[in-house]
Amino acid sequence: MIPRETIATARIPGGETLTLVCHGTDHVVMLGRDELMGTRMAFSEQQLAELTLDRLETPSPRVLIGGYGMGFTLRAALARLGPTGHVTVAEIVPEILDWARGPLAELTGNSLEDSRATIELCDVAALIDDAVDGTSPPYDAILLDVDNGPDGIVRTGNERLYTRTGIARARDALAPGGLLAVWSAAPDPKFSRRLKDAGLDVEERTVRARPNNKGPRHTIWFARRV
Repeated sequence: MIPRETIATARIPGGETLTLVCHGTDHVVMLGRDELMGTRMAFSEQQLAELTLDRLETPSPRVLIGGYGMGFTLRAALARLGPTGHVTVAEIVPEILDWARGPLAELTGNSLEDSRATIELCDVAALIDDAVDGTSPPYDAILLDVDNGPDGIVRTGNERLYTRTGIARARDALAPGGLLAVWSAAPDPKFSRRLKDAGLDVEERTVRARPNNKGPRHTIWFARRV
């Protein structure tokens, strides 16, 4: 059996410790004993971006991604975006970006230097608030993958994103016809209801963790502002 090797750790503000480990040729980000993400099962995180952008009609979308993680969603968005769109990524743990430029540099490629991408070291809720308050323009899509689902498992401060108030703020940060897309490791009927109660047109999609139709089934909600 190939042992896991710890490469680095990082403290989440207001949360627990993340650990970057390698297991043979694979890399995994752990939260305690739980796997948050890994290079072997990244397909659903890529689908979060691809399926969202496929549903947008604007040729130059303005996209907000909550959480950089291992960059799967960002890279998929850049590949789908076209030359005039823009993606802003909110990442609250600075060491995550150090890992992206260090031990995960081969995986990262040139995505962090892409002129269509901006990385903000902040809470994604702050950027949502800026759009609601008119400090910044509205987004055509907001993609959330900051937890394992619609709860604050990674950081208790994230819980506000999934409340009725948080959903309403995200809705109001969207341009008309814009999409709020939320990744989850499992279904959550109560969250689906909260999205609908916010007046959003909701589509729930199940995707596999691996592109060969294997691995765990994950859930993505696409909630459109009508």
